[in-house]
Amino acid sequence: MTHPKNKIHPLIYLKKFISHHSVMCIAAVLALITSVIVPPDREYAGYFDLKTLTCLFCTLAVICALKNIRFFTFLARKIVSLTGNIKISVLALVYITFIGSMIIANDMALITFLPLGYFVLSDSGMQKYMAFTFIMQNIAANLGGMLTPFGNPQNLYLYSYFGIPTGEFTVIMLPLFIISVAMITALCLIFVKSEKIRINTAERIHLPFGKTLLYIILFAYSIAIVFRLIPFWTGLIIIPIFLIFVDPAALGKVDYALLLTFVFFFVFAGNMSRMQPVRDLFALLLDKSTLIFSVLCCQVMSNVPTAVLLSHFTDNYRELLMGVNIGGAGTMIASLASLITYREYTSHYPTKKGRYLLLFTAINIFFAVVLTLVAYFFLI
Repeated sequence: MTHPKNKIHPLIYLKKFISHHSVMCIAAVLALITSVIVPPDREYAGYFDLKTLTCLFCTLAVICALKNIRFFTFLARKIVSLTGNIKISVLALVYITFIGSMIIANDMALITFLPLGYFVLSDSGMQKYMAFTFIMQNIAANLGGMLTPFGNPQNLYLYSYFGIPTGEFTVIMLPLFIISVAMITALCLIFVKSEKIRINTAERIHLPFGKTLLYIILFAYSIAIVFRLIPFWTGLIIIPIFLIFVDPAALGKVDYALLLTFVFFFVFAGNMSRMQPVRDLFALLLDKSTLIFSVLCCQVMSNVPTAVLLSHFTDNYRELLMGVNIGGAGTMIASLASLITYREYTSHYPTKKGRYLLLFTAINIFFAVVLTLVAYFFLI
């Protein structure tokens, strides 16, 4: 029998839930408020992009299955173990996160590779680079994902919503991608000294061949859905069926809060687009500069909801696509993925929140300003 003193008040549970899912809760409130102004009707059915939601679910489910067998950790350790000093190790961690975000999305890349960064730096006694490495991994995840339609959630949404051809998508984002790689590499080379380290690889990871092969096939299947090679609805049948029998826990670990956040923002954005005063204001501001307005919007309402909302007010998907990707750098809330990095760092160093925030903000604003200027003066 539980002692009354050990019982936790429901309000404490509610507070924890809201703190862990703050963006989703804000999206739900916004959806509710706008639903009062624009009462639910038949047009609501047209708010939801089912293909985007399906692509997100399928990709996240397979990624969770791969994480359960520690596939990404195994792959990253193999790469990092080849390095011999801290400069190369930090570059390897950042590049792994960079490449990972192009394949498995920015938030999942951070969830996968931030713990590896902590392991490498703490095990080698190089904790002095922890904050810098985490921040560079965060930037790499947000900017690395810009090159592929499935690298960032906002990319997947805009790619699907506007029906952007894959080749054109790559052409739009490639210059910013190359500049981002150069900037990230330069900062790592400048601020991390070349010191020898030795990584502890005593713990061995053995990948189960059958599951590994199956998950890679399912991942390729989900990517084929993203590229419109396979009808999206088949993913809701094929992938869950396999995972139910092989790894049902993976389905339980899918970030359903992210999916619900999209649903709520679909409602919010759809309702906002039906309010004439809002339409007039946004049309005016976007007509001035879709790029700059979208970058600034990201700083206060995050890049995913910015993409969803502004897509209803402009057909200039080129500038909007660049803006919501550049806008992922900047404030802590400019990208939902940045909150993942913040939670991971402060869980290890709770007394260094202030220093981390200052360094994070300074580096991110530097990236946002430089990339915005390059895009505005040279790419549009």
